[in-house]
Amino acid sequence: MVDGLTSFFADWYTWIKALHLIAVMSWMAGMLYLPRLYVYHADATPGSELSETLKVMERRLLRAIINPAMILAMIFGLCLLSTPGVIDFGDYWIWVKLACAFIGMGGFHAGLSKWRKEFEFDSNTHTAGFYRKVNEIPTVLMIIIIIMVIVRPF
Repeated sequence: MVDGLTSFFADWYTWIKALHLIAVMSWMAGMLYLPRLYVYHADATPGSELSETLKVMERRLLRAIINPAMILAMIFGLCLLSTPGVIDFGDYWIWVKLACAFIGMGGFHAGLSKWRKEFEFDSNTHTAGFYRKVNEIPTVLMIIIIIMVIVRPF
């Protein structure tokens, strides 16, 4: 079965890579947009029409786009890692990329989910400035990941 699966990954490599990139782009779009919503939500009066509208937008963005995109990005990424001859696990770039993707992006995703719950229950304690600053985190991680994959500096 393992030989058949690795053969499948090799035969469908370009399709798997394309699907991985589509999922990553969707995940990134959501990870960049949701903190912007939090910026506006942090300035909204709890219980106001704006606050309640933002709650709906945040929940839908996270549940309908960000969560599924992350899951698909991880699944297709693991398929790429399982494709024979694609990755040399002795290279350091892959470990930096994986740390940024799983720990960095995954941790940021978890933070976004936690903050959404705080807004949902009108218990946010962060300022709009805080959300403006953390909005840069996925951009920095994306830059590192792309450099690791394309340039492979080490």
